[in-house]
Amino acid sequence: MNSPMDQNNVPTNPETTETKSVPRSRRLRMGIAAAVVAVGAVGGTVTAFAMNGDDAGSSSSAAPGKPAGSDVEFPLSTKKGDIVDSNGKKVVLTGVNWFGFETGTFAPHGLWTRSLDSMLDQMAKQGFNTMRLPYANEMFDAKSKPNGIDFKQNPDLKGLTGQQIMDKVVKGATDRGMMVILDQHRPDQYSQSELWYSQSLTENKWLSDWVKLAKRYKSNDRVIGADLHNEPRGQATWGDGNKKTDWHMAATKAGNAIHKVNKNWLIFVEGTDRHKNEQFWWGGDLQGVKKHPVKLDEGNKVVYSAHDYGPGVFNQNWFQAKDFPKNMPAIWKKHWAYVKQQNIGPLLLGEFGGRKTAGNSKEAIWQNALMDYLKKNQISYTYWTWNPDSGDTGGVLNKDWKTLDKNKMKMLSKYQMPMLEPKGKASE
Repeated sequence: MNSPMDQNNVPTNPETTETKSVPRSRRLRMGIAAAVVAVGAVGGTVTAFAMNGDDAGSSSSAAPGKPAGSDVEFPLSTKKGDIVDSNGKKVVLTGVNWFGFETGTFAPHGLWTRSLDSMLDQMAKQGFNTMRLPYANEMFDAKSKPNGIDFKQNPDLKGLTGQQIMDKVVKGATDRGMMVILDQHRPDQYSQSELWYSQSLTENKWLSDWVKLAKRYKSNDRVIGADLHNEPRGQATWGDGNKKTDWHMAATKAGNAIHKVNKNWLIFVEGTDRHKNEQFWWGGDLQGVKKHPVKLDEGNKVVYSAHDYGPGVFNQNWFQAKDFPKNMPAIWKKHWAYVKQQNIGPLLLGEFGGRKTAGNSKEAIWQNALMDYLKKNQISYTYWTWNPDSGDTGGVLNKDWKTLDKNKMKMLSKYQMPMLEPKGKASE
């Protein structure tokens, strides 16, 4: 999702969710400036589960089979419509996003209120053992100084670069039994880009940053892969051979570059926002995959990814249908779920979310229907988002950054599985 910010990097009106005539998802960050001021004054899983193939049933309609527990063997790869571990057991991710590295704080949001350890402890306690971790390439620049952190509560983060703080987050998450997907969310702190390159980010820099990250985290097998570019849209095409716009071609190039230095990583490839003349959510349309699947030199490593949102983000016409929500499975299947159902490849719903999960609002009905659909089809997901400062969706945490939105956790807990063992407890 995206966040409108003014040129001084101050959030626009946090109480207003911006919508446009073109379907899109965007988030507004709430209270960053106030939080940074306050900090200055004081000083300063997806749950994964593995299943035996015989227990899984068909990918289009099976309920989750008997979990194999926490005995996932790395590295992960793919087999038809599933992610599998090195022993061939199916692995399903049911996780959460935690954003901030892609913003002007160059650090995860919420560290102005509490410690990194307490945040990760709480996240792991809720059963999320995969974290999708967005970043901006600008974070790697020497001039990009992390801020918005209460260093009295996070003394070990003082003086670190954004990359070094990312190291702390990754180690803390994986030590607690979570897997991590890195997400190139923006070229810079100000806005997302339609394409994988922009005025502030060349294609070569996009590629070289991915190669550096793949090398950096190669020794941590719970860092499982790269979400190459967040929400391709607008100019982005799929499979037309145009070097300037063909996202399929660019993703292939990036995946092969990453695998030259780290063959273990899964390559998560999002869709675009349209197929022919039909528009959908940013990054949410995978219809082009059927004719033009992504084929890497390293086989069995591609996971397709889509984003899908509800009426709280944009009031699409399908939410107004007389048969809503019964009409939704056909829409999901057409745009993204068919990829797994037809065994073309595994699928991650990398973003979905909304403020309302209980009651009779259309947004609550939509979210619960989608959760049921994901569970029925054993589709992996990372929920948007842990943060409460996502303007049009809210988060798993309430605005105090400490207490949980109990209705959201009640919904998410319908489809979670046993976590991996924390590294300190895992058998050697």
